[in-house]
Amino acid sequence: MLIHDLNERKWKTLKSEYLIRRPWLTARRDTVELPGGSVNPEFYVLEYPDWVNVLAITSDDEFVMIRQYRHGLGQTRYELCAGVVDPGESPLEAAKRELSEETGYGGGFWKETMVISGNPSTTNNLTHCFLATGVEKIASQHLESTEDISVHLLSVAEVKQLLVDDEIKQSLMLAPLWRYFALNKLL
Repeated sequence: MLIHDLNERKWKTLKSEYLIRRPWLTARRDTVELPGGSVNPEFYVLEYPDWVNVLAITSDDEFVMIRQYRHGLGQTRYELCAGVVDPGESPLEAAKRELSEETGYGGGFWKETMVISGNPSTTNNLTHCFLATGVEKIASQHLESTEDISVHLLSVAEVKQLLVDDEIKQSLMLAPLWRYFALNKLL
């Protein structure tokens, strides 16, 4: 039988201090005691709000994908629509808002397919992954001044090729894509 106690072997926080608190970067240094009594005086945690991503598919079975430059890698890549859950907003509301703002697509049928972590060791947030089927173009993009996003409609074969060729680099987007392809026997 699998154990599901989320607090099993939990560390005790002895001290905590913030090193930086900025809108897009909050870093904390904790002193923690492990269950065996060892103390780690420098364990770093990056704090973020929860995120969402959307695997959006039109009624014509086209995947609504975006392309944008990612400065960390210095590359422009295909991605799913994604963003931050704003304060007071549910993950579903955030996902619908992000899809509309970034792509102009909306409507359809929505389902949360998984909740994942980019790095549960050093980040404190979760990513809520949604599947939206039967979406359609309902508006124009409403991008923020810091966003430069192009929208692309791709076939199942094109998205599969991106996966097989290792062209998508964002792991939080790869997980729901691979899951979708596996569960729908598209591999």
